[in-house]
Amino acid sequence: MRLYPASYRAAAEILDVHREMTVGLPWAARVRADADLLAHALRVRLKLDSASAGGRFFELAAPFALAVAAAYGGICLMSWYAGVAISPGSTWNHLTTVDLALGLNVLFPLLMCVGGIVALLKYWRAGVLLTVVGLLGFALQWTVNPGLYGDGPFEAIAAVLTVVVILACPPDRRGERKRAAVAGAMAAVAWFPSALVLTRGFVVSTDYGAWPLLALALTGLTFYARPSGLRTLAAMAAAAPLFVAYAVISL
Repeated sequence: MRLYPASYRAAAEILDVHREMTVGLPWAARVRADADLLAHALRVRLKLDSASAGGRFFELAAPFALAVAAAYGGICLMSWYAGVAISPGSTWNHLTTVDLALGLNVLFPLLMCVGGIVALLKYWRAGVLLTVVGLLGFALQWTVNPGLYGDGPFEAIAAVLTVVVILACPPDRRGERKRAAVAGAMAAVAWFPSALVLTRGFVVSTDYGAWPLLALALTGLTFYARPSGLRTLAAMAAAAPLFVAYAVISL
């Protein structure tokens, strides 16, 4: 009760329903139900529940943040693959000599990519879990080994900001299907040309760092550039830190 704002009139009713639903539950299920109740109380206090403007804003932003994480993870994976495929020596020798740091540097982008795709397709909870673990691991690597990122902490900070956007989405207002489809298409468009350039399968220009950010901006202008879509455009901007960091370090 103390976690809920004093002005929140539904708190007592929510607690009564919670007591009725958790009577006789196993210990693990009870802990999970209590955690959900505490999370809801904190969301209401922070004005990030589904009834608040903040919650609705992050509901719009979360699918695009997942799409950005998926595309960025895919670009990182293609960069690693290109380095292995193009460098001298056999691919097998490169794979067998991967140390723990490099292995994690591949694992975390893989989690970001797979998690974003899974969440946008259907399985939101599992996809978000994979994406958040990948993003936080990716950011933690910079604090442990800054040498992995020679361009400063931009990517690590962007990864943390993306986690905030994803987790701020109310769990009962997950990505609407049409918006998830648009976000997924944007991720594919952002990833594909960059992947081709990294593998040297397509060369027109050497400056593709800004393309993912441009793809996100074009998506917003195409689908949401109208007065009623300004809030969605702002939400897409909130989802863009990883693309911004990629553009900055690629200049």
